[in-house]
Amino acid sequence: MNTTIPPWALTLLALNLTPAFAGSTVDLGVTGLITPQACSVLLSDSGLIDFGKILAQSLNQTQVTLLPSQQMDLSINCEGPTLFALVGLDNQPNSSVAPDVLYGLGMNIHAPAERLGSVGLSVRGPVGDGVTLLVISSSDSGSTWHPEPNAYPKKYMGFARVDAQQPEPIKQLVASLRVETAISPANSLTLKEEVPLQGSITLDLKYL
Repeated sequence: MNTTIPPWALTLLALNLTPAFAGSTVDLGVTGLITPQACSVLLSDSGLIDFGKILAQSLNQTQVTLLPSQQMDLSINCEGPTLFALVGLDNQPNSSVAPDVLYGLGMNIHAPAERLGSVGLSVRGPVGDGVTLLVISSSDSGSTWHPEPNAYPKKYMGFARVDAQQPEPIKQLVASLRVETAISPANSLTLKEEVPLQGSITLDLKYL
């Protein structure tokens, strides 16, 4: 049996097979990033502090338990003298008991409302290009500075000569990063199972 296609059907097929006309304009984008002298930041031990297993019964029931202070080597190397600052970013901000001054240690995976503790950072003994420097801090993105060795979250941390309070252009800097870790009182935590500490901090270098 022969089947004939009515004329209107052929017209629809032809329309469907006709390519769309190209537009009369096209966009072109040019992107990139102009930066000052490139700098790299390094921490000893790959930036990892591992306290191993901590017995729950060894924790203070009503006060925070201070873990042994840790020291890490901090080094910054730039292609040439560069103005920069470091900014600490808390990757567990909701777990900090005092987010303006302390970093969080993570939440209890078995009781998500429980904050495990805090981490404090400070920079000691910075030496830039062979000169002893002063650690300074800024809470207004570098507009004003004052001496402060503690690396508070989101605050700019710079390095100045001891007779000045403005960041110094530096090519190579070495310092010690002190890490103070405290676990929340045991009576505020659910510790019937193993609980991992999950502190995570990023040190971000900002060009000034």
